[in-house]
Amino acid sequence: MSDLLDFVRRHPRLFVLTGAGVSTDSGIPGYRDEHGQWQRAAPMTIRGFLSGHAARQRYWARSMVGWPVAAGAQPNISHHVVARLGEAGRVSALVTQNVDGLHQRAGSRGVIELHGSIGKVICLSCHTRYERSDLQRWLWQHNPEFRDVSALPAADGDAHLESPLFDNFEVPVCERCEGLLKPDVVFFGESVPRERVEAGRQALELSDALLVIGSSLTVFSGYRFCLWARERGVPVAALNLGTTRADPLLSLKVAEPIGPTLAGLSEALGLHAG
Repeated sequence: MSDLLDFVRRHPRLFVLTGAGVSTDSGIPGYRDEHGQWQRAAPMTIRGFLSGHAARQRYWARSMVGWPVAAGAQPNISHHVVARLGEAGRVSALVTQNVDGLHQRAGSRGVIELHGSIGKVICLSCHTRYERSDLQRWLWQHNPEFRDVSALPAADGDAHLESPLFDNFEVPVCERCEGLLKPDVVFFGESVPRERVEAGRQALELSDALLVIGSSLTVFSGYRFCLWARERGVPVAALNLGTTRADPLLSLKVAEPIGPTLAGLSEALGLHAG
């Protein structure tokens, strides 16, 4: 804690990069364990989603069951402390790999969502956007046999579920053009939109240090910022339980529970709610 406090005090313009570990205290599971391995089956890839109707039946059925957990999640102390840091002028940029929108609900502004938002759905043909909450009502109406199905929640509104009923699941299509609907997130195997990456890179140029919170940095979308920081001579610190891909690049590694550590940091800095 003392080292992290010193790091934050010495670098008043922090580029904060967050991952799934920030939201696990809100009841949203992460993808990986402390060693960077998948906790269960690997998530849907863009190639899999586009491979055929059966794959989309499986995806949307699991999403229908898992969505209520993501939709009902509330910001936890980690989200609130990051927001307080921003309000105190200590955050030059907040970039998140999460798609749950909890940083914004905690009060953070100007969040760069690298992987998009699970709360939105987009048509791959005409690019019409829909609210995921509206789509949930459609799924319930057209797939009543799944209303009472329960399953362990998985990352980003997914659920750990396999069922022979997938074959009968009615998949939503665009109301305007009947095109394929996809959650407005970056699936594994899909590229992050260039403008988001560029916005993050420019923000890093104006920062004193990079602070990674709750990410193993296994995927390149977040790890690239650590590489850019090293090229610029910008120090990198990480608050994360378990290994990260950037461990060799770190000036400071704090392997402690994220929520309590950030709560202690907030108190030490005199940052208070409201």
